[in-house]
Amino acid sequence: MLFFRRRVERVLNLKKIEEQHRTEEKEPLEKGDLTAMLIAAFLVFLPAVLLLIGVVYLLLWLFIR
Repeated sequence: MLFFRRRVERVLNLKKIEEQHRTEEKEPLEKGDLTAMLIAAFLVFLPAVLLLIGVVYLLLWLFIR
């Protein structure tokens, strides 16, 4: 049991932290938070989606030409 003591303590500590996290109050969103999250997601995902569409279009163009 001495070999696994740190692992057991780490798991018990993790369970304690998760329980504290569940019992904490969730902070409500402010007025512009949802809009800010949507804009941020748009700015993050749009370039990746456009790049993916461009690669697919380029491959189709190369094979169909």
